[in-house]
Amino acid sequence: QVQLVESGGGLVRAGGSLRLSCAASGRTNSSYVMGWFRQAPGKEREFLAAISWWHGRTTSPTDSVKGRVTISRDNAKNTVYLQMNSLNPDDTAVYYCAAGVVLSVAESEYSSWGQGTQVTVSS
Repeated sequence: QVQLVESGGGLVRAGGSLRLSCAASGRTNSSYVMGWFRQAPGKEREFLAAISWWHGRTTSPTDSVKGRVTISRDNAKNTVYLQMNSLNPDDTAVYYCAAGVVLSVAESEYSSWGQGTQVTVSS
């Protein structure tokens, strides 16, 4: 099993930026991809972006964040990042990272999840 710990969330003003981190430990060799999701109050969990550990291949970010987020990884640190720019109040949510085997946008393809980090964007 892979343990995931997110960090980097917080309160930011509209137009600002944040970089979220997700540190993986445990059986990291059992996961090949990492994904970022978010869940706003009263809404379903939403896929944002994913990346493969080995090739660094990424999915196209979901439309709601396209052009504003970049996913990257540091294999030496077993850490994946989500750089978010031009934040707006609609980005307020709990952000989760997840580990899986297949590069996918589907939540069901990810078997290990972090506890989430809160991002709040003020207007």
